[in-house]
Amino acid sequence: MTDAALTPTPNDCDLPRIRAQFATFNDAIDYAAQSRKGLNFHDMRGELARVYPYTTMREDALVMARRLVAAGIGKEDRVALIAETGAEFAALFCACVYAGAWPVPLPLPTTFGGKDNYIDQLAIQLMSSDPKLLLYPEEIAEMAAAAAARQGCAAESWQDFARREAPEVTLPEASPDDICYLQYSSGSTRFPTGVAVTHRALLHNLYGHAETMNLGTNDRCVSWLPWYHDMGLVGCLLSLIANQVSGDYLKPDAFARRPLAWLDMISRNPGNTLSYSPTFGYDICARRISSQSHVAERFDLSRWRIAGNGADMIRPDVMQNFVNAFAEAGFKAASFTPSYGLAEAVLAVTVMPPGEGIRVELVEEERLSGAPRDLSRPARYRAIVNCGKPLPDMEVAIRGEDGATKGDHQIGKVWCRGPSVMHSYFRNEEATADCLADGWLDTGDMGYTAKGYLFIVGRAKDMIIINGKNHWPQDIEWAVEQLPGFNHGDIAAFAIEMENGEEAPAVLVHCKVSDPEERIRLRDQIADKVRSVTGMSCIVELVPPRTLPRTSSGKLSRAKAKKLYLAGEIVPIQLAA
Repeated sequence: MTDAALTPTPNDCDLPRIRAQFATFNDAIDYAAQSRKGLNFHDMRGELARVYPYTTMREDALVMARRLVAAGIGKEDRVALIAETGAEFAALFCACVYAGAWPVPLPLPTTFGGKDNYIDQLAIQLMSSDPKLLLYPEEIAEMAAAAAARQGCAAESWQDFARREAPEVTLPEASPDDICYLQYSSGSTRFPTGVAVTHRALLHNLYGHAETMNLGTNDRCVSWLPWYHDMGLVGCLLSLIANQVSGDYLKPDAFARRPLAWLDMISRNPGNTLSYSPTFGYDICARRISSQSHVAERFDLSRWRIAGNGADMIRPDVMQNFVNAFAEAGFKAASFTPSYGLAEAVLAVTVMPPGEGIRVELVEEERLSGAPRDLSRPARYRAIVNCGKPLPDMEVAIRGEDGATKGDHQIGKVWCRGPSVMHSYFRNEEATADCLADGWLDTGDMGYTAKGYLFIVGRAKDMIIINGKNHWPQDIEWAVEQLPGFNHGDIAAFAIEMENGEEAPAVLVHCKVSDPEERIRLRDQIADKVRSVTGMSCIVELVPPRTLPRTSSGKLSRAKAKKLYLAGEIVPIQLAA
């Protein structure tokens, strides 16, 4: 129940701000607890429900750390935490850090896939991280216990864990090069791989955030992003602690049901100046408001200084729709702050300087695919978004297949190097060696640089190669999205091998049409649209709604969709001959 008397934690206080310049995250927690700032949790309607100052969070974390040690959890042991947005997870994460254990944030069940799929996913991540203990909210006890039993690890609700004794014990000292936590990357091509992040790497990235964004005295953050994803965990929780910023939180499922509550929260507090979202978050808000009026009366987005955008391919058309929808409420296009990053570099590699907004370059599709220019067809262009400049002490290089560094506007593989780069993939030397070389990280992404800025054009391992020509699956998916009734995430494109050994593009598309003849017309319409945009003939398979799999962060997983389709686990709708 919401308490109308609750007072949110302040934006400012007398404690001097330190921009994440601590030796360990333990030190960052200790310092933040000297302020009156903290975390503020909101209910389904965006109303304040719980205030959790950093002072209280630290006190709770130290008690829980003693419980962990008393339960036999030692330094470098893993503790899996179901990452529900709330005070319990925040305190437990910090408790693991104090105890020298490695917290492993894992996802809550989603509306996609159902109970059995969630148990399977959780069991796989438990097998990979090999925790001594799984802690979870009691409402998912049945599923959590089933997954833990399959792996053979102890499991306990955090409500039961809070009833344990907390005897006085000596907590271990932390070192900058100790592992701080394990982050499961949402990248479908390497799933499941736990990214081992040191205190040093984490704090370097958090310092880079603060410096790049010129974090100010009264800055405050609003977030609905899940805490098992790097953007939500690092960018909107750990960064707030390490940089002494107050935050306001809406649970991800609350955002899914009432997305405009996010913008209500930004409007309500004059200090709410920082908030982040993947492209789809801005998209759904612009769609919801399109049929409503009185935008200026309901929202005040004039103080939104950093509207971060990352975690998927940034689509300038969607961003422009958001500007069009909310300009009346004071939103400024220059507030958009594109970025590029990945869990293997903690979070961010590059960030657009504040105030520069979204800048794009139009690039011929032939250049993106590496194919020679077909003079018989009109040139087609794609808008490539500028993802900003490297964080302090981070380097970015574009390399060809031979490893040679490329110059400006030459497309190649994106590599990065710096203190934020991960230690390793947990217990996976082969995967680590595949992407780390002499301190450089192969991101698996394709892009180019121009005057110090990075432009991302797509995932290297998602590339569809037909007749020696490279095609980005995003291009095919975007083509289908232009047809009425389709949204981002309704389409998965990938290459499959035919009986003659050649590859062909395949497109799986969510179908909401029940009439058999309409389904046939829809299939043909999709094939024609893809052919008109890409010049390719493709296999179109209509599949039932909510069939296509998602990553832990809610993004489409092309690799898993392909695997399930080839295994016969995604069954296309049968069409009449």
